[in-house]
Amino acid sequence: MSEISSKYIIVGAGLSGLTTAYQLEKTGETDFIILESRNRIGGRIHTCDGIDLGATWFQPHHQNVSNLLDELELSRFHQFSKGRSVLVYSTMAPEHYFESDSNTPSAFRIAGSSSKLIQKLAAPFSNRIYLETAVSEISERGDALSLQTNKGIFIAEKVIVTVPPKIATRITFTPELSEVVMRAMDGTHTWMSNAMKVGMTFKRPFWRNKNLSGTVIGQVGAVTELYDHSNFEDNTFALMGFVNEGLRDYSSEERKERILDYLTKYLGKEIGDYLSYEEKDWSQDWNTSCETIKSVYMSPAYGNPIFTKAYMKGRLLFSGAETSPLYGGYMDGAIYSGILAAQKVCE
Repeated sequence: MSEISSKYIIVGAGLSGLTTAYQLEKTGETDFIILESRNRIGGRIHTCDGIDLGATWFQPHHQNVSNLLDELELSRFHQFSKGRSVLVYSTMAPEHYFESDSNTPSAFRIAGSSSKLIQKLAAPFSNRIYLETAVSEISERGDALSLQTNKGIFIAEKVIVTVPPKIATRITFTPELSEVVMRAMDGTHTWMSNAMKVGMTFKRPFWRNKNLSGTVIGQVGAVTELYDHSNFEDNTFALMGFVNEGLRDYSSEERKERILDYLTKYLGKEIGDYLSYEEKDWSQDWNTSCETIKSVYMSPAYGNPIFTKAYMKGRLLFSGAETSPLYGGYMDGAIYSGILAAQKVCE
């Protein structure tokens, strides 16, 4: 296979990588390509049957998401929270019901799913995205960088690596990056890498008819968090949430049975009348997880300044949600880091 050359190569077609490309495209810089190891774009934004099994929400103060949605003419809407929510303290104690605080601004969702943002971002340069193209080595080659992949060799003046830092440690860098940099990469937790999400669609929102919000927060049980996941038009109804990590070792059918039994107890037997059932275990996603599965109950420290520097004679840059100094780990951080990367690569 002949070599393919481009001025800029972006490694990863997640939100950060696509934002970098979008920003370059806006300035008139079209000499770039994107290499993505998955068979789809979006990274940890992944939607199945209208259910966001990856990144889902953003907050009112996440201005980078809001600004980008406005620019792309995409709508947003508040997470549904009207009615009573369920808090499960213990399997030995009765559940507690509480009303949501209507004075507290709720999180936003993107109309049409989070993947709508991905599709709109990528549309202008979709023909410059190489799917199922995994980078195994990045090496110096004169005044350029050479990228070895399963699809052949790619050459670029500059490279922006936007995959999570820990995942990027799988890449061989020649000459080697310093031990300090590699240690920082390996020590950066990949957001969602230990998460498992589940979602179900329904013909009608039966929980709302019972004055339930669809929110179930469980300190014990099969599901740790559950929320109403109905669409923007409010004509397709769904529930979506996070599965207790203790169910990871069960078969998919056993896990489903335990989840449905658990939710039946708090929402009603109608839970069994689902139209579709989807789940995603991110710990089994090779592109997301390469670490020992462990619980992460607080947002890890992101935005290590070591990722703001350029390496390999100024030709290698890092970007991504985990590298962002602002709202690291969130969609807002991914967008912000993509904006910064596009600015830096053109300097």
